[in-house]
Amino acid sequence: MDRLWFCLAGISGGLLGGMGMGGGTVLIPLLVIMLGVPQHLAQAINLISFVPMAVVALIIHVKNRLVKTSGLWIIILSGLLSCTAGCFIARGINAEALRRIFGGFLTVLSVFQVCSAVRNKPHKK
Repeated sequence: MDRLWFCLAGISGGLLGGMGMGGGTVLIPLLVIMLGVPQHLAQAINLISFVPMAVVALIIHVKNRLVKTSGLWIIILSGLLSCTAGCFIARGINAEALRRIFGGFLTVLSVFQVCSAVRNKPHKK
């Protein structure tokens, strides 16, 4: 039964990741809250699962000519540097604090999403 729940968590994360919404936004809470996976392990699982999902999504987006290559190396290098720094920082934080930081991040992200949706809502005439 556990395998089924892990499979469903992976499908949920994969679908959102493929749409560009960030599968970890769903995958990490599912793993931690619903499946009892420790926070650090859930984040590691998310990072590992992201690689094949990103490769598939990138191939599809390149094929559909949805990838703009100007400034790409700046984004890649800054992403690699900040990712490395984030890994070292996360290693030094206990699981409870990491869980609270991630929860705060999701809360702020949700508020921005709602505000953006309200602001960009089409007006009826």
